[in-house]
Amino acid sequence: MNGLRRAAFAALLLCATLHVAAQGEPAPAAPAPLPADVPGLVAHLVRDERFKDIALSPTGEFFAATAGHEKQTYLVIGTLAGGKILAHLSGGSQAHVSAFWWANDTQVVASMGESFGQLEEPREYGELWVINAAEGARGKLIAGARGAQPRLGNMATARNSDHSRFVFMADPLRNDDENVLVSVVSMYSLGEGYARAELMDITSGRRRIVAQAPVARAEFLVDHAGEVRFATGQNVENDTLTYYRQDGKSDWQLINDQAVTGVWVEPIGFSKDNAAAYVWSSRKDGPDAIERLDLATMERTEVLRHSRVDPHRIIFDPATDEPIGATFMDGVPESQFFDAASPQARTVRSLEAAFPGQSVQLRSATADGNQQLVIVSSDRNPGDFYHLDRTQRSANLWASRADWVMPDQMAEAKPIELKARDGLALHGYLTTPLGREAKGLPMVVLPHGGPHGVRDGWGFDIERQLLAARGYAVLQVNFRGSGGYGGAFEHAGYQQWGAAMQDDVTDATRWAIEQGVADPKRVCLYGSSFGGYSALMGVAREPALYACAAGNVGVYDLDMMYGRGDLQARRWGENYLKLVVGEEGLDARSPAKLAASIKVPVLLAAGELDERTPPEQTKAMERALQAAGVPVEAHYYDNEGHGYYLLSNRRDYYTKLLTFLDRHLGAAR
Repeated sequence: MNGLRRAAFAALLLCATLHVAAQGEPAPAAPAPLPADVPGLVAHLVRDERFKDIALSPTGEFFAATAGHEKQTYLVIGTLAGGKILAHLSGGSQAHVSAFWWANDTQVVASMGESFGQLEEPREYGELWVINAAEGARGKLIAGARGAQPRLGNMATARNSDHSRFVFMADPLRNDDENVLVSVVSMYSLGEGYARAELMDITSGRRRIVAQAPVARAEFLVDHAGEVRFATGQNVENDTLTYYRQDGKSDWQLINDQAVTGVWVEPIGFSKDNAAAYVWSSRKDGPDAIERLDLATMERTEVLRHSRVDPHRIIFDPATDEPIGATFMDGVPESQFFDAASPQARTVRSLEAAFPGQSVQLRSATADGNQQLVIVSSDRNPGDFYHLDRTQRSANLWASRADWVMPDQMAEAKPIELKARDGLALHGYLTTPLGREAKGLPMVVLPHGGPHGVRDGWGFDIERQLLAARGYAVLQVNFRGSGGYGGAFEHAGYQQWGAAMQDDVTDATRWAIEQGVADPKRVCLYGSSFGGYSALMGVAREPALYACAAGNVGVYDLDMMYGRGDLQARRWGENYLKLVVGEEGLDARSPAKLAASIKVPVLLAAGELDERTPPEQTKAMERALQAAGVPVEAHYYDNEGHGYYLLSNRRDYYTKLLTFLDRHLGAAR
């Protein structure tokens, strides 16, 4: 199977230390240097990943994996030994297998979704499919509003007469081979309705109600016995409410209302004996924490909290689904555990020692925990999957997401810290071209999208690598309003679009110039979504600081955003915009209304099907720049949404972007 590199390396577990050794294969030839021309570089680095995700079956006999091609994500099932593909599940154009779960030793349940852009997570169809680990097996639709429409490729349809409800996976129920727990919501109230938790037979698709959510937009959490114990959701004001019940016969109890306490509490899992739950809790000041909730006394005890950053990812025991720790992204990832002496904690520490400078994630395991699939990745490595066999004390490199990416040819993302003009501490990353001194470089400032609750991190980033490979320094700053640094830091960005948030980007740019990293005459702003807004707002507010700007699928007219887009379609979405953007002074914070202040060349790009930031936003910005006499080139991609899925479009876009930057900053390479 393409992309598999079986038994390329072995690892020996000795004295709790994992040592990586070659398996007798000759040393690989030195890779060819990265192409020096723009089209060649883009063609080499911009490709569809071999795999998105992989998971072992409970017995370890099979694997299930998702892979992308153009506008689709499909699922395959194969044998672990030999890699023989037995079955696959795929949909139509823009259809994506968005998630999958092993329901028992031989059956996988998958959810199907649809996306209109690479920057968007696939939106669920609200349907579930079952596929068997048998040669030539076909996927079977067992639940969802499209249950009577077998239109998707190699798929069959189960009997399901309820076509008015969306069905989502709530829990695969590790100890139940016949049923899964699903969350069911009316198709007429999606996004604002009250869900039901239902037990669904994966053979017949029949369901029975086990719980009714006491709050809208709820997610359910079950204990290790399969009992629904928590429901967490949001009201139309976007306050989080958390409910608990002792068992299936008990009434729901409200245990936290964000509007009352000022913090939100989100349950993440149960202790092995179900006597306690672990919750992710925000703080009024400082970073979030992980707490242990005693279910007898309902008292919460803090078990993990970092001094500067929120938890980045919860670490689960892949064999039991019990939370065992968390990863914190204070520059680079750092793992912390509830019990540092636990077997899984020792495994992670051994793997981290074997792969220095990389992040280790426990992805899946067999039911007995003897076989595990581990993801190893970094700022220079998109991700390798290792098959860990505890009985043999070995770890084989089994597959890679992008085996054409050579980590030694990629640039390092170095954590940075600086002070904003008002003294607020800001953090981010500086990436400089491999082998080049970080002095007097042309630089691209790359503000992230979102913007709230989102942050730039340390992992592999194709844009930062493309830019660094062309010879550009890349500056990314987590401006106020970003996630990951506590609620107060995020709230500091509310209603500061184009104001204090933009000042942070400006201050970071000036910091890089003062450090001597950037050539002050060769700095460009570039971003996507909110990053596109920030790029154009930056050159409007600081016309002498930047040499050019590029905005991709951006929002440029804040007043238009209230009237067109997918957020304002729901009451909670409109309330969210009022909270984070505000309703006053929109024109003064809209680049499309400030085009006369822009004095540098601009590149714009958008997808014609974008619903988050409709192409009318980009067209309005283009018209305003033309009217102001500002040099602008704009590119629109048919059948694309909030980002570009079609490989030819992605390559075309990045070729145009790099060519634009070379033209206005100088061909850095």
